[in-house]
Order: sequence, then structure tokens, then C-alpha cells
Amino acid sequence: MPRNRDPRALTTSEEDYLKALYLLTEWEDTEVSTGALADQLGLTPASATPMVQKLAAKSLVHHVPRGAITLSETGRREALRMVRRHRLLETFLRDELGYGWDEVHDEAEALEHTVTDRFIDALDQRLGRPQRDPHGDAIPAADGTLPASRAVRLDRFTGGAAIVDRISDEDPDFLRRARDRGLVPGATITLPHGLDYVDASLVWVRPA
Repeated sequence: MPRNRDPRALTTSEEDYLKALYLLTEWEDTEVSTGALADQLGLTPASATPMVQKLAAKSLVHHVPRGAITLSETGRREALRMVRRHRLLETFLRDELGYGWDEVHDEAEALEHTVTDRFIDALDQRLGRPQRDPHGDAIPAADGTLPASRAVRLDRFTGGAAIVDRISDEDPDFLRRARDRGLVPGATITLPHGLDYVDASLVWVRPA
């Protein structure tokens, strides 16, 4: 007989919304509108509005009509839980199963809703408690803490030499181009970098 679902548990859609809201503000100090959140999820603003209202009713986000959406303390904790799952699964897929760094994102998206926190904690231990995923993104600890970062977007970097800190994982084609150019976390890059504006906006660097 299947177990009864915990009524406090979040649905897959709720988890996706919270994670998307966190990711939109992880590297940019910006206000997130319903339209921006919907775009991140590949939805229309009209279809996203009911879910935002639902999350607000559950005290997972703060939102007023036509205003910005922000995570509550509880919502941020749940979002970081999903980010931790996603990035550990990406690391597992690359390190243990041989996936390319341009292949792990979609696979992790599918898996992150199906595993338990116990599994993720065991996976973290098995992998040696990695600090970063294949794209350089910091992996939250079990308590939700994250290391501080000095990284800035490459298109805004004004120094002469930099170290690649992280690369956006949402465009597999760009990840393949970046790999072919040696643009991977830890690599040194000098200006001028030769990337167009769009590609440079997907790379984050710190001073060398």
C-alpha cells in the first residue's frame, strides 16, 4: 500500500517556482516580477499568477499585486534544499556516470523531485562533500549555508586577468563552445576575451 503524502510536502511545481525565484536573484540583486519568473519557467505571466498567489498563501513568498516577488525565510530554505539536490545530482552524473557538463542539467532537473533528503545527504558524503558543481556553482550545505563569492559577470569585469568562477548551465550549446575554448571553472582568462555580449554574460569570473 502506498504511503500517504505528507500534507506539508511541496508539489513539484511549487519546488520549481521556489528554485527558479532563488536562481533569478542568486547572482543579480534585482526585483523579480511575475513576468520574469514566468519567463524563467517557460510560462506565461497569466499562468504563473495563480501559483504565486498559492505560494504567498502558504507564506513561502512575499508578494503584492503588480509588485516584486521575494522568498520568505521558509521559502528560501526550501529553494536552497532544491538547489542542493540539483547541484549534487549534476556532480554525481558527471563524476560517477560520465555525463558531459552540457548534459547534466536536464537530467538533474528530472531527478531532483524524485529523491529524498536522506539520499541527497548520502550522495553528498559519497562524493566527498563537494563544494561546487560541474559549472562552478556553489553547492549549499545541508543547513542551507553557502560560501561568499567575489565573482562578477565577465561582460562587467574591468581587470586584466581573471579566473573563471562559474558558467551558466542553462544553454548546452554555449557549454560546448565554452569547453572547446577552455572556458571552464578554474581557467584563467585575459582581456580582451573575444566573446560576444551574450556569451560573456553567461560567464562569471573573479580577479586572478
